Amino acid sequence: MLTALKTKPWLLAAVIAVALLLWMALGKLSTMQDSAPEAQLVAEAQLAQVQIQWLEAQKVPRALVVQGQLEPWRRVELRAQVAGVVERLDKDKGSRVQAGERLLTLSGDARPAEVTRARAAAAQQQAEMEAAQRLLKNRLISSNDLLKVKAEQARAQAELAMAELALARTQIDAPFAGVYDQRMVEPGDYVEPGQSLLTLVDVSQLKVAAQVPQQEVLHLQLGQAVQVELLDGRRLSGQVHFIAAAADAGTRSFRIEVAVANPDRQRIAGASATLRVATGDALAHGVSPALLSLDKDGRPGIKWLDEGDVVQFTPVDLITVSNKEAWVSGLPSKVALITQGQGFVEAGQQVQPQSGGVN
Repeated sequence: MLTALKTKPWLLAAVIAVALLLWMALGKLSTMQDSAPEAQLVAEAQLAQVQIQWLEAQKVPRALVVQGQLEPWRRVELRAQVAGVVERLDKDKGSRVQAGERLLTLSGDARPAEVTRARAAAAQQQAEMEAAQRLLKNRLISSNDLLKVKAEQARAQAELAMAELALARTQIDAPFAGVYDQRMVEPGDYVEPGQSLLTLVDVSQLKVAAQVPQQEVLHLQLGQAVQVELLDGRRLSGQVHFIAAAADAGTRSFRIEVAVANPDRQRIAGASATLRVATGDALAHGVSPALLSLDKDGRPGIKWLDEGDVVQFTPVDLITVSNKEAWVSGLPSKVALITQGQGFVEAGQQVQPQSGGVN
């Protein structure tokens, strides 16, 4: 073989070329075998890494929290029903008054004289009717004559009632016990029917008016206990007194009113307040408020991982929210919550999780 290679140089060159090709092929195969695991590691390294924490739902009390405004239990603006001059202010603004107590007096003008005239006319017609009844018994007049006398007597009584009513309307009395809150006139002012005179409010009990979202009103019922918190931290207890039958056309929310006792007559009517209504229990997860994000429709939600390590985004209902913790419902009972890196991943994206334990 060696002699042949020496005598045939071209054969030697061919053998060397084949050996070289074989060496190169084996080297390339070895390189491919060594690089395959490295490529897999690179692909895994390209997945976004997130920190997760396993959470299980807990039963927590659900509460509806809305903003409202305290209002007097009753408020009435008393107006003049007859024309006249303000003759006397029987009470001062800010006074507590009882039902039926005199507040303001208008001039009577000719009304007392009109009552006297009408009273005399009514008495005369009454006497004429009694005389006509006696004449009818003696058959001295007909039944039709008696009916005419009765009609005149009824008209005289009606005129007397109208004169007495006009005189009574010059005296403005309190329709209920309350506080003489405002006065729009002064002594000597001339007023006409329909003109505002004064305002009376009842603050022995208050009502808190608020608007409740349409999705929450189903959790409310009359008589339900409500906690009312004022801006200065004071707390009052009340009950749901009224729930509107129809939603407001503009806001799609329902007006509710909460009755609150005010035996000390605190001056808080008109103040803002926070209403908290317990509406039963709910299964919820306690999370950091920083983990909440909004979808394109503005609904709050949470990002979590499914079994395939794919990011999911689920809108949630806020049960309670504070600076330190938010309790939310709507997630799976046991969930792998993304606690770090959620701002860098999107729903549907596969990631590489690093567990942070079970809570």
